[in-house]
Amino acid sequence: MKNALLVPLLAVALVAAGNPATETEHKVEDGETLNGIANRAGVPKAVIAAANGLVAPYDVRVGQVLIIPRQRVHTVKKGETALGIAERYGIEFDLIAIANGLQKPYAVQVGQKLIIPAVGAASPVAIQQREHPYFRRPHDGKVLFGFGHRADGGGHEGIDIAVKPGDMVRASASGKVVYAQRDSGRFGYLVVLDHGNGWRTRYGHLVRLTVTLGEYVNAGERIGIAGQGGEAKRPELHFDILKDGKPVDPTGKLADRGA
Repeated sequence: MKNALLVPLLAVALVAAGNPATETEHKVEDGETLNGIANRAGVPKAVIAAANGLVAPYDVRVGQVLIIPRQRVHTVKKGETALGIAERYGIEFDLIAIANGLQKPYAVQVGQKLIIPAVGAASPVAIQQREHPYFRRPHDGKVLFGFGHRADGGGHEGIDIAVKPGDMVRASASGKVVYAQRDSGRFGYLVVLDHGNGWRTRYGHLVRLTVTLGEYVNAGERIGIAGQGGEAKRPELHFDILKDGKPVDPTGKLADRGA
């Protein structure tokens, strides 16, 4: 009789328990570990850890609610970069790097299949969520080239600002560093900051970085050293603002750094 009762009771317990394979959030049960949850969810442990701000030894506690990032797969096409793919999906670059084991210089190959986690990482320090962030000038130099179209018919997604070699470049608004390395294109060293709600800023033609991937910076904090990086023809800073991956004209949106 006891055995007859045990089976339905066990079934009820299993139904009541959370199933990471079908959840986007999972409440940790007694006896569960991050390894076990990751295996059941079919999501790399490192991705779940990053999404929840967990660090080694990755201990979880009973009752803790974990975000379980759902995944998609993206096949790399000609001309695509890991950063561009991250911006297309609206996900932080470091999560894609972690999920796919990418190492510097984070190169991807045509035809390579990348795991795209569906949720961004939880912030140890929350990014201030504003519909429209308060942007300040990253440098006080003269605008050399504005937003719009070039004489050769090409587009210009931001503004170019005159600098002196060695000048400091500062964060236009508070946010998380989601890209900080030598760009494979024209920008030399490039920094990308995520400000929440789909807003990002990019800082190109740097000659040195002073921030690292995943770091949180405050508005006005130094993020790099200006110069003639990449394909720049003169010392300059390329700065642009993106909303949901699309360039926005910075003209009129930038307050002076002292404001």
